[in-house]
Amino acid sequence: MATAGAFYAGGRLLLPLRRSAHGAGPSPWSHLRSHLISSKPPHRQPPPAPSPVTSSRVAPTVAPTSRRTGAVGAGAGVVGWYLGLLEARPVLTKSVTAATIFTAADLSSQMLTLGPEDSLDLLRTLRMASYGLLISGPSLHVWFNFVSKVVPKKDVVSTFKKMFLGQAVYGPIINSVFFSYNAGLQGETVPEIIARLKRDLIPTIKSGLIYWPLCDFITFKFVPVHLQPLVSNSFSFLWTIYITYMASLKKADVEVATSS
Repeated sequence: MATAGAFYAGGRLLLPLRRSAHGAGPSPWSHLRSHLISSKPPHRQPPPAPSPVTSSRVAPTVAPTSRRTGAVGAGAGVVGWYLGLLEARPVLTKSVTAATIFTAADLSSQMLTLGPEDSLDLLRTLRMASYGLLISGPSLHVWFNFVSKVVPKKDVVSTFKKMFLGQAVYGPIINSVFFSYNAGLQGETVPEIIARLKRDLIPTIKSGLIYWPLCDFITFKFVPVHLQPLVSNSFSFLWTIYITYMASLKKADVEVATSS
């Protein structure tokens, strides 16, 4: 039973203050009441819950950035890996690159010319891959290093000098080697190889004069020497489709070639 004159504050029973007869000093109960009131913990509002709209707006902006960063990093990793191979083993790297390009170009050439009932000639593709590995890749490495030493500058006049050397020296030699190598692997005799060269070499050189000058200008003018074989092989993809088609033509008539 509550004491008369008592009251409640915050669920606690507080006794009434009594003044002394003299009405001067504070009552001992006033200290107890002050302690009870001050010991009550202050009321705190709970923190606001995160808005679902805000989180949904942030999530899509973070994910694509990480995907783009990963793709760029992967691309940079592949380029760095290839450049490292060029630095460590330049001839082997360029040879394997040329073999890969010749393989893809020959398969493309066959698929463009195959009839509905024909099948791929994998031996022909193997011949083209071996040519890129054993001849094209190493010869391009030697040629571009040689040209960069003979004509070291990269101004317009020097670039045209390099282009002229490519069309007048390297082009005829490497085309003759290509046709002879491919014909020899097919079992053609020396007279048949000579007849093929008489028939196919000049048209091929003329076609090269149309296709290669612009490619050579870009390669010699803007590309570092150690990357020039890679760029030249990239340009040679379309060219290789053409020359593999020329190499796949039937044997030349020895009598016609001899009489002419």
